[in-house]
Amino acid sequence: MALKLVRDAHTVWSYLNGVVNLFKPAGVTVQQVRNTVMHNLCRDLNQLEVRPALQRVVIDNGNDSELIVRKVEDLSDNVLVTGPRYQPDDIKCRFCANHGRLTSGVIALGINNGTNLAFRLQQNRPLRVYRVTGFLGKATETHFAESRVTVRATVSHIGSEKIGRLLASIQASHQRKMFELSGIDIQSQAAYELACKGTIRPTDNRQPMIYGIRLAEFRKPFFTIEIHAINETEAYLGELIHEIGINLKSCAHCTSIRCIRHGHFLLEDSLLKKDWNLQNILSGMAHTNKLINQNPDMLQQNSSSLQEMDEPVQ
Repeated sequence: MALKLVRDAHTVWSYLNGVVNLFKPAGVTVQQVRNTVMHNLCRDLNQLEVRPALQRVVIDNGNDSELIVRKVEDLSDNVLVTGPRYQPDDIKCRFCANHGRLTSGVIALGINNGTNLAFRLQQNRPLRVYRVTGFLGKATETHFAESRVTVRATVSHIGSEKIGRLLASIQASHQRKMFELSGIDIQSQAAYELACKGTIRPTDNRQPMIYGIRLAEFRKPFFTIEIHAINETEAYLGELIHEIGINLKSCAHCTSIRCIRHGHFLLEDSLLKKDWNLQNILSGMAHTNKLINQNPDMLQQNSSSLQEMDEPVQ
């Protein structure tokens, strides 16, 4: 298919509807990401060919008592008076997940008509995968590295095998709790049928649930775990690291959280901050539309069981 260069801002605006996969840096809030994206989109749109100022009719007196009717530019509609044609208030945005300030990684953003898609993606509660790094031997007030250290402990007795056994027990306890949170008696026929279909979601979308957790890297005193979860929050992940440190007869705090997958949105497909411009965002929307067409379960699933998907590239 032949490509065509478009310089008309109105035509480009009509295509600016969809969901785009962004990489959120650590240390910035989702509101700051939203403001940056809207500012960049307005900047690029205003650099295109925007509509001219409106015309108004002027009637002047001519010679021989004749009236002259002509059109002149309406100065009240001039960009020097009204400001740029496209402004941040014209753009609607909605995130599919509410990552905390310290969390980095994949985040999906719906723009204009894409806010409806973003809402449906959020309501579908897709599985998210995180790489969470903790530091053994120190505990902080908020369970994150930026706060004051409150407790220190030894870590010489901790090894990767001990951490692996603890994470396996955490995963087993969450798997037992799934049936309790799904609102189904574990001894019923309905529970058996759901178990045959695969991992299920809890009915309460405010209850964090871990579907898988494993040790990804261990370099004492740092350790990194991979978590597959839904309904999780930044505070919950930080508290989880703190509890892992206590169960290891020591203490720990969280140093970084990175979301490497959100449903079918992968880390390698996300746009870095330097690529948050009009052209790349439109390309990202086109890629997301293909992804949704190939995986209609992203918007609506026929059962409560989680859908199988390929593992992310390590």
